[in-house]
Amino acid sequence: MDDSGLDAGPRCLWCGEPLGEGSPRHPYCARPCLCRDRAYRDRRPAKAAMPGRLALARANAARAVLSGRVRARAKAGDGPVQIARMHKLTKASALKARTQAINQLKSVLVTADPALREELAGLGNAELFRTCARFADMSGHEEGGEEPVLRATRITLGLLAQRIGRLSEQIRNVDARLTRLVECHAPQLLDVVGIGPDTAVALLITVGDNPERLDSEASFAALCGVSPVERSSGRRQFRRLNRGGDRQANAVLHRIVFTRLRVDPRTRDYYERRIKEGKTRREIVRCLKRYAAREVFHLVRQLQPGPRS
Repeated sequence: MDDSGLDAGPRCLWCGEPLGEGSPRHPYCARPCLCRDRAYRDRRPAKAAMPGRLALARANAARAVLSGRVRARAKAGDGPVQIARMHKLTKASALKARTQAINQLKSVLVTADPALREELAGLGNAELFRTCARFADMSGHEEGGEEPVLRATRITLGLLAQRIGRLSEQIRNVDARLTRLVECHAPQLLDVVGIGPDTAVALLITVGDNPERLDSEASFAALCGVSPVERSSGRRQFRRLNRGGDRQANAVLHRIVFTRLRVDPRTRDYYERRIKEGKTRREIVRCLKRYAAREVFHLVRQLQPGPRS
């Protein structure tokens, strides 16, 4: 902390709350530092104790912020994007649990009684889950003449199918909330070819509630991991894929590009032209992802406050 009451260092926690967002125990101004200064970090003793290493890291980060070498701003978490992130977290866990339940149901069917497998053969997933869900009603009574193992198998299939139904309903509910949120706060994203509500939410989460922290489209491209990386050798000049950045945002841009390759004539024409120039498929996709990042950057900066969902 300096004389002005500024505490600059790595993000510290006070009862689970970032110090930069305010704390009654620390009324001074706090500025979050997104990364430790690598130049100073490499000078620390290799076998220093952990408390000493943390203290040295905080001091180096404070010097970096106060000297102006570190000017990055942290993402804000007090707006509609934070709401979307919470919904996205719920959806991701529900999708994972539903996939696990579906795999368990299919594995039970593989080892089930041949008569039961024949009864359920040929059904699509939706009809299979509805049929199996009715088996759970057998848990309250025993059917005469049915073997205990077969009865337990039916009950297991029924409980798994009911779990799949509940998780599917949760996912539909969250999807509806995310769609309303995007339509309210960033409707301009939905007008772009290849971007739907789920894709728009992922891009907004990458940018955060304060998109003004990104100074240029180049910074956004680097954040998404689509900025070109020079790998020249001798007289050969070329660039390789960037394997850094936010991989979720990179995957979103990848899906946008391949959607456009299917439905957008302008993108297909560009692809064919670059193929004739001798470019590889990977190089063309890298260029298209960079162009998509340029287009998206100017749209995500137009986040509208609006009523929060």
